Amino acid sequence: MSEIRAGVIGVGSMGRHHARVYRELPNVELFAVADQDTERAEAVAEDYDARVLSTEGVLTAVDAVSVTVPTEYHYAVAKDAMDRGTHVLVEKPFVEDPEAGRDLIETARAAGLTLQVGHVERFNPAVRTLQDIVPDLDVLAVDARRLGPPVDREIGDSAVLDLMIHDIDVVLSLVDDDLSTVEAFRSPDDPYVTASLQFDGGVVGTLTASRVTQERVRQLSITARECQVNVDYMKQTVGIHRHSLPEYVERDGDVRYRNETVIERPTVDNGEPLKKELAAFAESVETGGEPVVTGEDGLRALSIANRIDGTAADRVERQQEVRQA
Repeated sequence: MSEIRAGVIGVGSMGRHHARVYRELPNVELFAVADQDTERAEAVAEDYDARVLSTEGVLTAVDAVSVTVPTEYHYAVAKDAMDRGTHVLVEKPFVEDPEAGRDLIETARAAGLTLQVGHVERFNPAVRTLQDIVPDLDVLAVDARRLGPPVDREIGDSAVLDLMIHDIDVVLSLVDDDLSTVEAFRSPDDPYVTASLQFDGGVVGTLTASRVTQERVRQLSITARECQVNVDYMKQTVGIHRHSLPEYVERDGDVRYRNETVIERPTVDNGEPLKKELAAFAESVETGGEPVVTGEDGLRALSIANRIDGTAADRVERQQEVRQA
């Protein structure tokens, strides 16, 4: 198998890790990186034995590229890459404008190129294990929490597009129904958002994203008629709670609540999700197979994220109007 020449456009906090992982993958050569910050590009290139080129230079020289620039530039860079015959992985959120996303999908299809969207949690080993479990369950509800403290870098995307969209994509991969209803609430300056979703088949989803919580949480739980399934993204663990036996017991004159549960812990093949994501991208490039996360997947997650953002913003605006009345 010949090596795939890979490049990275934008080597900030996420792009740097793309460069590192490409350097570690078998049958992939990290060939070149580009960034508006030349010093940063040179530092990453030195660390991972790559060249520093212009964006155009990278896109011309490589077989496949990660587009890890700010969201507003995703379309232009990805389009330029595919016009030059280069396979593309675009970080999430896919694009700003859904029409631009549809154009990228058509461009990739017409040129026979791989277009993958960087929803990395789909490659989390715990989520992979969960996807094997869910088809056998009668799912009633999904709850996801993605919380953390403020970060020391500028983020152009909303909390929904930056954080919650990960869980939106995971939920969509688990629930095979159209979304019927969305309710959303957020704090006035957008660091904390919660959304309630109702799918046509009756499944209820509750998603929370926060940039102001002084504890880092990445968790998802599924309530099914048969059991409760809890996933910890960071620990990469899955726990299945079955046969819960709640009861009240009297001890020394005090009545206390006791609950006994059988917990199954499926084996999870732990590993770095980003490495699994980029390895899957490289395999799609090599074989021509459909990527795990397609452009259509990226557009669907974006559509729901935009719907949540819009619903939450409308609610805040109505509250402000009421206060001013």
